[in-house]
Amino acid sequence: MKKECKIAVLAGDGIGKEIMEAAIEVLKAISQKYGINFQFQEALIGGSAIDETGDPLPEETLKIAKESDAVLLGAVGGEKWDNLPTDKRPEKGLLRIRKELDLFANLRPGKAYTPLLDASPLKENLIKGVDLLVIRELTGGIYFGEPRGIEERNGEKVGYNTMIYYEHEIERIARLAFEVARGRRKKLTSVDKANVLEVSAVWREVVNKVHADYQDVELEHMYIDNCAMQLVRRPRDFDVIVTGNLFGDILSDEAGALTGSLGMLPSASIGERYALYEPVHGSAPDIAGQGIANPIAMILSAAMMLDLTCKLPEAARDIENAIDKVLEEGYRTGDIWSPGTKKVNTKEMTEKIIEHIL
Repeated sequence: MKKECKIAVLAGDGIGKEIMEAAIEVLKAISQKYGINFQFQEALIGGSAIDETGDPLPEETLKIAKESDAVLLGAVGGEKWDNLPTDKRPEKGLLRIRKELDLFANLRPGKAYTPLLDASPLKENLIKGVDLLVIRELTGGIYFGEPRGIEERNGEKVGYNTMIYYEHEIERIARLAFEVARGRRKKLTSVDKANVLEVSAVWREVVNKVHADYQDVELEHMYIDNCAMQLVRRPRDFDVIVTGNLFGDILSDEAGALTGSLGMLPSASIGERYALYEPVHGSAPDIAGQGIANPIAMILSAAMMLDLTCKLPEAARDIENAIDKVLEEGYRTGDIWSPGTKKVNTKEMTEKIIEHIL
C-alpha cells in the first residue's frame, strides 16, 4: 500500500468536470478512512485545452501526467469542436496521451449488476452473472499505422489507413492478458480475423507462442464477427477477451451496452510506467452542466486506480461494495432509472456512495 499517490486530474469536456468532482470526493473519503495522502494536480485536455491553448494536449499537461503516479481522465469532445481539422480535434489529445505514455493495454470490465438486470437489452437468463474483461491493445493497429491519409486518385477522394502490428506489440498484450486471466477464471479468448487479414495471422501465431508459458489458462481463438455474435448469444461464457485496437474498441462498447449502461463502466489504460483511468462513456454535452450525469463509471475508474496503481485493493473493494449497496437500495441516475426506483442527481448519488464507504 502506498501512503501517497500523486494524481493528474484531467476533467476534460462535457460532463467530465461533474463526474471528476464526484470521483475526487470519493477519493477524499478513502483518504479519510485509510490515511492515504492524495495529491491532485489539475491539467487541461481535449476541447477545453483547445480553447485555452489551441492544442488538445498541451506540453504542460503531458509533463504533469509523466510526473504523476496515475492519471484520472473525465471525457473529451463535443459538437463545439467537430468542425476542426482532424489533427486538431479533442480526441487527438486522448490518442496522443495514450501514445506518449505508452499505454499499450486498455482494460474494460463488463459486469452485470443484479439490481440493473432489467436495464440490459438481453433477457435476464442471458445477462445474469456476466463478469468479463476486454483487454484492448491501445497503441498500435489501424489507429496508429502508417501510411494514412486522404487524397485524390483518378479524380475522386480516397481515404486510407494501415493496420499493422509488430510481434513485440502482440507479445506484450498477450502476456498481460494471460496474467490477468490466470488471476480470474483462467480462460482467455483471443479475437482476430485470421481467415482474411495477414496481420491477424501474425497475431494468432504470437498469441499461441505466448500460451506455451501459460498452460494453466485455457485459450480459444475467435473471429471478430463470431465473437460479436457470441457476446449476445452467450455472454457468460467469456472471462478475458484480448484483441487489437479496432476490434477492442468495438467489442468493449458492445460488452458495455449488454450490461445496461455505459455510465456504469470504468477502464484502465496501463503501460510499463504510467497508467490512465477513465470511464468508457463520452462527454455527453447534451446534459453537461445539469448535474444529472451518472458518476459511477468515473468512481469505478478511481477504484481501479486504487487497486492497480495505489496498491490499495481493499479500498477499491470498499467502493465497489458501496456502489452495490446503493443500487440495491434503489438509487438511480437518469440513465439507469426505471419505474419504482429512486431518481437522484450526480451529487446525491456520490453522497450515497460515500455514506457506505465511511
